[in-house]
Amino acid sequence: MAYDSNAEQNRQEKVTVSAPANPDKPSTSGGGGGGFTFDKDKIDGIIKKWTDLQVELKKDFADANLMANVKAPGKEFASGDWEKLANPSGKAFLEQNQKMQDYVKNYIDQLTAAKQKIATNEAETQSSLNKHKAV
Repeated sequence: MAYDSNAEQNRQEKVTVSAPANPDKPSTSGGGGGGFTFDKDKIDGIIKKWTDLQVELKKDFADANLMANVKAPGKEFASGDWEKLANPSGKAFLEQNQKMQDYVKNYIDQLTAAKQKIATNEAETQSSLNKHKAV
């Protein structure tokens, strides 16, 4: 059986990454949250987009903290009612933002691991090709 270096190279051109599972929804399939396949030469750009999203989420988190801890502007009943209504919304936004930050961080970690796996696979493939050429 002949070694097909083109098939091996084509396999190396794609990277499949599983999306992190949604912590709010129980998994019915036993796996993660789905997955995506990327061309290996595009993974750096994808990591950058997710990293940019992570930066924006951290900025939003600062705003969410302010919203979650709003103080009544005055001592009368209307201000107190406003504070009672505003804080739960801010706290819900703060909690959701934190969950999204965790999700994005996990996905960046998986993308980075996939990128490392690509480098390892390419080195192993090159080594295998060199062995077959020598034979």
